[in-house]
Amino acid sequence: MNAPFASRIEAAHRLAVALERYRGKHPLILAIPRGAVGMGRVLADALGGELDVVLVRKLRAPESPEFAVGAIDETGWAHVLPYAAHCGADGPYLEEEKRIQLQTLRRRRAEYTPARTPIDPKDRTVIVVDDGLATGATMLAALHATRAKAPARLVCAVPVAAPTSLELVRPHCDDLVCLDAPPEFFAVGQFYREFAQVEDDEVIKLLADSPPRGRDPAAATDPRGS
Repeated sequence: MNAPFASRIEAAHRLAVALERYRGKHPLILAIPRGAVGMGRVLADALGGELDVVLVRKLRAPESPEFAVGAIDETGWAHVLPYAAHCGADGPYLEEEKRIQLQTLRRRRAEYTPARTPIDPKDRTVIVVDDGLATGATMLAALHATRAKAPARLVCAVPVAAPTSLELVRPHCDDLVCLDAPPEFFAVGQFYREFAQVEDDEVIKLLADSPPRGRDPAAATDPRGS
């Protein structure tokens, strides 16, 4: 199968076209680090919005750290997938894994935005972006964390997703934009010709180059509109 996306950046430009209806609404783009932060920069520029991050971490399977058995947000709220126990992720293991991932989230928050607090999503059109959904657990945690802050409209945007993951996250957002949902889905990286790991230094630079700009007066119209 040929990979449909050349890179994350190319995928983000295609996502921006699919999200055109949010141009002029000064959307807040919340990227899930680390892979989606460059994508978020593209969307913020294309749609006239702001870039920030929503920090969540997957809960790793005991014998396969790349495989998610759930996800956790900065508050400690976690979503555990139904098959977690079958992967060896019992109660004591999950509690320790949550502790480890919360430590990572706190470190990343301190490193990524040391000079400011996160941009407030309240009453904003918020677009949460990731480079793809495999299990969907990380996006679910990101949507949960963002919904708790009372956005006016919550959008989930991804280039590619497993069909079952789309159904998992669909009830937790107001709009779901996905460019491709192939039935044969093994890993997000299989859909990109170039899928290099994004390092913390790149994330920090992207966020440092994107200071909060405040609300756009032109966005005073109802963000629920089309």
